[in-house]
Amino acid sequence: MLYSLYEAGYYASAPMRMAARLTRDAWSSPLNPAHNSEFGRGVYAGAELFSTLTRRYGRPEWGIDHVNIDGHDVRVRVNETWSSPWGKLIHFARSTSDMRKAGRRELEPAILIVAPLSGHYATLLRGTVQAFLKDHEVYVTDWANARDVPVLEGRFDFHDFIDHIRIMLRQLGPRPHVLAVCQPGPPVLAAAALMAEDNEDSRPMTMTFMGSPIDARLSPTVTNRLAEEKPFTWFQNNMIDTVPAPYPGMGRRVYPGFVQLASFMTMNLERHQEAHLKYLHQLMDGDGDGAEQHLAFYDEYLAVLDLTEEFYLQTIDVVFQSYLLPKGELMHRGRLVRPDLIRDIGLLTVEGENDDISGIGQTQAAHALCSGLPDAFKEDYVQPHVGHYGVFNGRRFREQIYPKVRAFIAQGEAGFDKARAAA
Repeated sequence: MLYSLYEAGYYASAPMRMAARLTRDAWSSPLNPAHNSEFGRGVYAGAELFSTLTRRYGRPEWGIDHVNIDGHDVRVRVNETWSSPWGKLIHFARSTSDMRKAGRRELEPAILIVAPLSGHYATLLRGTVQAFLKDHEVYVTDWANARDVPVLEGRFDFHDFIDHIRIMLRQLGPRPHVLAVCQPGPPVLAAAALMAEDNEDSRPMTMTFMGSPIDARLSPTVTNRLAEEKPFTWFQNNMIDTVPAPYPGMGRRVYPGFVQLASFMTMNLERHQEAHLKYLHQLMDGDGDGAEQHLAFYDEYLAVLDLTEEFYLQTIDVVFQSYLLPKGELMHRGRLVRPDLIRDIGLLTVEGENDDISGIGQTQAAHALCSGLPDAFKEDYVQPHVGHYGVFNGRRFREQIYPKVRAFIAQGEAGFDKARAAA
């Protein structure tokens, strides 16, 4: 019912949205003699803000067609190398000839960047991808919007997510590297543990977890407390709705993206209000650069996708209420997941000092779970002065965090200096 009301509200506001766009165009046109007056700029800014706040935000484009490597412009082509109804494996293939010109003649380490399936599209990791493209063959998980998957395609749950990670890692060949950003931490660790136990050739050489709720009991945040305080039935009854027509997934039960977005916005409501007020003033002052930066951020931030009912509810249960992985009780397809059996996969954990989504300690918990790993294979890093988003994007990520991850991967390629000279 909520989903249908949301859709009805969007279409009901269409006339006002169209009127706002016409007003915006009329008062921004150089043919309007008053377009540059204080009154004209004010009307234009108000109309533009209304139009921006009420429009739909679709799946963003990656917009990565080149990367600068050692002063050389290297062309990048985005290829789909594997897919299922629930996701695609995207390869950012760098031009071989351009790589030779840049002096890179050897095959560089392949890394699978596992994007979170928690409301935003994988393009939220655009900055992450751009950083890794300088030194790696980059692959990214691009998850589907559940509302676009027909009911006939079946279900997609927490255990299907684990299976997808295993399948995707196999596409990269022997001993790739894997990086999980936020939500995928627990299922990626589970996939690595299962692959290690089976001694698969494609088990990761290193695994990096960034701001991941490996053990959500530690340093609980507002998000964790909500999951703990509300009974499981509350999430079933209040967070789930049915996809309406005309979407391909009509009839599918989902956790709607707009509900998740409302949660995101509410957590930092004052900050978002200030940002939009600043945007209004930038429009009125003719500050084009500032307005473009605002739009670039919110074009990404406001683009959300739906999660299947089963995936969302299982994540609430497994990760945030029952804590099955850290308690050693997670079962996958009838098998107990045992991170303690991991013997030769490097483990790097990265956390942000000011992370208000995954508190400090939640990601570090992976070290205790991987008790079979020698200390030579483990490393932990806490980045000062960054929140959750800054762990995988922004200036401090590029200048301080990424170099540490790159160095850790290089150590893995070198056998961690032969396990730190056999300890």
